[in-house]
Amino acid sequence: MIFIWLIAIAMLGVLAYVRLAPSDPEVWHVTPKVEADKTFRNGATRRVLTGGGGLKKLETIALTEPRTEIFAGSSESGMITFVSRSRLVGYPDYTTAMQVGEDLLIYARSRFGRRDFGVNAARVDGWIDALVAY
Repeated sequence: MIFIWLIAIAMLGVLAYVRLAPSDPEVWHVTPKVEADKTFRNGATRRVLTGGGGLKKLETIALTEPRTEIFAGSSESGMITFVSRSRLVGYPDYTTAMQVGEDLLIYARSRFGRRDFGVNAARVDGWIDALVAY
């Protein structure tokens, strides 16, 4: 029985760390290096022709998403990093968007784990769909 309690306490510790671990803007708020659209094991990159004002529109769209907030930057500075947290555990995913001329560069990735099961790509694609309809 003690073993079960120790496992439960260890699991709670891991969950608390995932939820409360500090995030360094120098690590997560970085210039997206996006050559083309790509989906990988724990994230995605997208390049979207938006014209001027695309970043501000994306900011408005992203902030309507539940559990998503600005982590660093602003549309006025030309680059924003959002943090979106999963509903149950609160796993953080970081999405950095930067306006470069007419293009919006987007880089989404998970902080923890080796796989995100397509969550980041789906989130970003949903934001892009809303951006196109904006």
